Amino acid sequence: MRRFDFMKQFSMFAALAPASGSSSFSFCQEILRRSLLAQLIAMGFLSSIFGCSPKQSNTTDTDGRISATAEFNHKLDPIDRGERYEDPLGDALVEKGLGEADGGGTMQSKEGEILYIDVHMYLTNPDESIPFVTRFLEERGAPKGSKLKIYDGDDVVREVPFGIREGFAVYLDGVNLPDEVYRESDSNVVVSEIDKRLEGHGEIEAHWQGPTETALYIYGDSNATMKPLIQDFMDSYPLCKGARIVDLTP
Repeated sequence: MRRFDFMKQFSMFAALAPASGSSSFSFCQEILRRSLLAQLIAMGFLSSIFGCSPKQSNTTDTDGRISATAEFNHKLDPIDRGERYEDPLGDALVEKGLGEADGGGTMQSKEGEILYIDVHMYLTNPDESIPFVTRFLEERGAPKGSKLKIYDGDDVVREVPFGIREGFAVYLDGVNLPDEVYRESDSNVVVSEIDKRLEGHGEIEAHWQGPTETALYIYGDSNATMKPLIQDFMDSYPLCKGARIVDLTP
């Protein structure tokens, strides 16, 4: 079972943080390590506090390849972005002789929440490579609302929508509930119970620790199917009181 023990400095649920001798402490260390590493990686891609990806060189290169960027409606950190999309896509393009991946980026809000992620690439034979890329990324789980941008110089001349999965976020209130709720409830229970109810339809794929809320990002086959599956738990578990549920996909 995946565990989301949020470290004290990132969590409004400080009372729930396990002691250093607990069995989940190693996971806490891993979450902290990944969070810090993700921030360091992201800093290489972000040109402002808003998390903008650096301006890519979008001109057609000397080999006649076109410049393209896949913009994902998927709230993944830089490590997961690379493992899920950037690295496999790069390998597949080279193997098929259809181009190469050329790095990725992350767009964040001023609060640090990921808005979207992207992967830049150069493609050969657009009639073959463009449908190959969108199909490949859908097979990797790209959500609806994603798009492949095709460039001519610095101008976007074409956008190809892709994505088949749907998603929504659960924003847990980290400041307004009674103190005893934070003392006596467990954020890991929220994660495990949601995933258990969504089995076969979706799962929590990422999270974000904000200044006043913790967001759980859920992706799967259909929001209309997934939301009712967790509603009874959301209504009954104290830590879920006042939680916001926000659609992430169109």
